[in-house]
Amino acid sequence: GKEIGRAQSAIEALDARTRELGPRVRAPAEEVARLAEQMRAADEAIRRTRAALDALPPPATAAREPRAGGPEQAYAAALATFRAREHGQAVLDFLDFIAKYRKHALAGNAQYWIGEAYYVQRDYRQALLEFQKVFELGTAKIPDALVKVGLCYWSLRDPTRARRTWQRVVREYPGTEAARVARTQLRTRAIRTR
Repeated sequence: GKEIGRAQSAIEALDARTRELGPRVRAPAEEVARLAEQMRAADEAIRRTRAALDALPPPATAAREPRAGGPEQAYAAALATFRAREHGQAVLDFLDFIAKYRKHALAGNAQYWIGEAYYVQRDYRQALLEFQKVFELGTAKIPDALVKVGLCYWSLRDPTRARRTWQRVVREYPGTEAARVARTQLRTRAIRTR
């Protein structure tokens, strides 16, 4: 009889404890279920958003660029970036311009500004390479690029090549502002022209 009484009282104590713990156990389980449902809803929202984005037409700027204003606007934006002294971004913008509009009249100018971006950062070797690429694009910027090529050679301690380059500007592009600058370089750097 005593054993049964003790067992019954232990069972009642366990029942009381179970009633007490039940809500505490159910609450985390309900919280996990609620969070799982929120994650499912978020995933569905992301899926719907992606589908909506995929269905959108391309941005209007991309559609506009082939028109006459496109290349000039892209060039002007890249030049504004250069003038804001964001030289790394300007190089990327000008490279993008050349990739899209290689045959455009401003392609040589864009290449010139890539050289200028390296030059102002004192990377004279890279600037030299970039200024030389202006010649391939055959533009009005060639005399200016030659002046800069001379300055790059000078900065790289190659005065002979600097002199030859500036003399070429004076010879091949007389009467240009670049020729005037080249003559000044030849004079101020104490290099005689032959």
